[in-house]
Amino acid sequence: MKELDPLLHSQLRLAVMSVLMNLDKADFVYLKEKTDATAGNLSVQLDKLSTAGYITVEKGFVGKKPRTVCSVTEKGRRAFEAYVDALRQYLNL
Repeated sequence: MKELDPLLHSQLRLAVMSVLMNLDKADFVYLKEKTDATAGNLSVQLDKLSTAGYITVEKGFVGKKPRTVCSVTEKGRRAFEAYVDALRQYLNL
């Protein structure tokens, strides 16, 4: 059987990727609300996904407010699909 990607096996990172797979992009506030994560924990997990090349993180401003926007890369999309396929094998679906 295929091994489950340890980077995606984390609950919060998997939740972030699941949300982003269905959107072009999502901002930090939206991801925080959808995952019910703390700002600090979400920030750390986004950094891990970004370092792995699974997501891109764009930082900017809207007026004077900082805004962080994330989107899935092609590498991230492939990794997520492989993770789901491996999970299906484990579940015998």
